Amino acid sequence: MTDDHYTARWRGCSFLTSVGRIEQLPGTGRELAFAGRSNAGKSSVLNSLCGQKALARTSATPGRTQLINLFTWDEDARLADLPGYGFAKAPQKVRQEWAYLVQSYFEQHQPLIGVVVIMDVRRPLTVLDRQMVAWARAGGLPVLCLLNKADKLSRGAGLSALAGVRREMAEQDAGIEAALYSAKTGANLDWLRGRLGDWLRGS
Repeated sequence: MTDDHYTARWRGCSFLTSVGRIEQLPGTGRELAFAGRSNAGKSSVLNSLCGQKALARTSATPGRTQLINLFTWDEDARLADLPGYGFAKAPQKVRQEWAYLVQSYFEQHQPLIGVVVIMDVRRPLTVLDRQMVAWARAGGLPVLCLLNKADKLSRGAGLSALAGVRREMAEQDAGIEAALYSAKTGANLDWLRGRLGDWLRGS
C-alpha cells in the first residue's frame, strides 16, 4: 500500500498512555513497537513518521524515560515507543528493570505484531541491537532494522552500511528487513509509512 493511503492515519497519531508494567497494556488490537539505543534518534523517527514535531519527546539525557509510551494509529492499532537502551550513565538496577520490561513485552504481549529496531547508520548492530533483534525473533515477530541518520553519510557509504546489515541479518534469519532512513530529511519516508502501515493493518 502507498503512503497516500496511510498519510492521514500517520498524521492523526496521538498520545494514548504511558505504562511501566506489561499488565497495564491494552490486551486487544495490533501494536507495532519502536526500539533503539538512546542516541539513535528513535523519538525523531516517530515524530517524522507522524508529521509532528513533539509527539514523542526527545531528551538531552539518554535513558531518562523508562516507560512504554503508546500512541493511537487507528481504532484498532497502536504504536509503542519502548525505553531507549545503551544509556551508560543509568544505574545497574535501571538497566536490569529495562531488560526485564522489554523482554517480557516481547514474550508476553499478544497484540504485538512487529518491531522496528532503530540504529545509527554509522554504528549499526551493537551488542544491544543484536539482543533486541534476537528477543523479537524468538517471539516470532517480524523485524525492520531502520538505519537512521542516513544524512550523516554519503549515499555510497550509507548503501554499504545497509548491505552489511542485510548480509548479516540474512545469515541469521529471513524474517529481518533493513532499510536506510533520515528523520532529519525525510529520506525514505513514503516507503516507511507504507511498509509499516501494511504491518499495522495486517496486509
